Amino acid sequence: MKTWKNAMLGTAVAALTATGAYACEADGRVSIIGNEFPAIQTVAAAAGECANIDYSANLTADHQSLNVAGMSGNPAEYTTAIVANSSIVALINEGVIRPLDALVAEYGGDIAPSQLITVDGQIMAVAFMANAQHLVYRADVLEQVGLDIPTSYEEMLAAAEAIRAAGIMENPLGGAYAAGWNLAQEFTNMYIGTGGAFFVPGTAEISINNAQGVEALEMMKALTAYMNPDYLTHDSNATSAEWEAGNVALMNMWGSRTGVLMDAEGSEPAVYENTMVSGPLTVGDSGTPATTLWWDGWTVAANISDADAAATFKAMAAGVSPAILNDETMGQAVWLMEGYTPAPVNEGVLASVAAGSKPYPMRPFQGLLHTALGDNIADFLQGNESAEQTLADIEAAYTAAATEKGFLQ
Repeated sequence: MKTWKNAMLGTAVAALTATGAYACEADGRVSIIGNEFPAIQTVAAAAGECANIDYSANLTADHQSLNVAGMSGNPAEYTTAIVANSSIVALINEGVIRPLDALVAEYGGDIAPSQLITVDGQIMAVAFMANAQHLVYRADVLEQVGLDIPTSYEEMLAAAEAIRAAGIMENPLGGAYAAGWNLAQEFTNMYIGTGGAFFVPGTAEISINNAQGVEALEMMKALTAYMNPDYLTHDSNATSAEWEAGNVALMNMWGSRTGVLMDAEGSEPAVYENTMVSGPLTVGDSGTPATTLWWDGWTVAANISDADAAATFKAMAAGVSPAILNDETMGQAVWLMEGYTPAPVNEGVLASVAAGSKPYPMRPFQGLLHTALGDNIADFLQGNESAEQTLADIEAAYTAAATEKGFLQ
């Protein structure tokens, strides 16, 4: 079984040592699949400026359901997938991305060592940004109810009740609770915050059917009582839209999304002028931040010609060079490159790093658990099952999948 190493973002954020800007010219096909938020749009656009390439990009919230299939053909439809801690696992497990060691040696002299994501001794991705979920709040609304900025989910619940009782907002909490990947991510955050362990140490045997698992589910359900009734359909895009519409005062949101919430487009001045960020929340008494640290980075497909692989590497390296940094892009992410100056919108991610938040677990079987979580938690939130039954369902679904994949006997 492969040995998987977590990317330690605290070190990466502190060591932004890439140098120089890229003048990119290549001969080959470059086809990008990735998410659609502003930082990735910036990277993809810059990569597309590379001269003499046959360029295309599919940036979509559905990227994780498309990238494996799109890179499994021969030749692959996509020559690169922009990934994060969790989504790279499926690509490696399916063998659809290639080690980058030779390409880094030939074309990657300006890429910082801290950006190179290594798995089993081979470079499998180049990270370009750090990300985390953290508190976003309306300063004016908290002031109206006379409350300080919440630092825990318990305090968030108290604030939500005060806001509702004051008649300011009926559903003052937001969250990316869409059934599936988003819902699983919220449980992952909350369960880490309880101090729980996902697996029996040194094994692929699941270990969430416990008091910490119940605590995580019960806190999630308590929060949904203050969310839009359609919360199970709200991904990050829908949740952000609720915020800009002025319907939400508190939420746990990705740092990469906060730029659009704090700019002057899409919302009234009362909203964007009072949108602030803070660090990650805690739950219970463990003291562990209820969030995960992430890196986003790019890969190169296995099932493409060496010429297309080289063109893709050159274009993507240009896409994450210091040349992309300017007044407009600086606040889009916590960039892992020289010249990055943190903007106020990024203070939440930096606070998450400073708080010692744990990276999302990068294990080959973590994705199977993520799927099992996303498929089963909604029943509990809707009142159809007990927390204990839901955890048992998750355990059974994961165990069956892990056994089928050979992680369990």
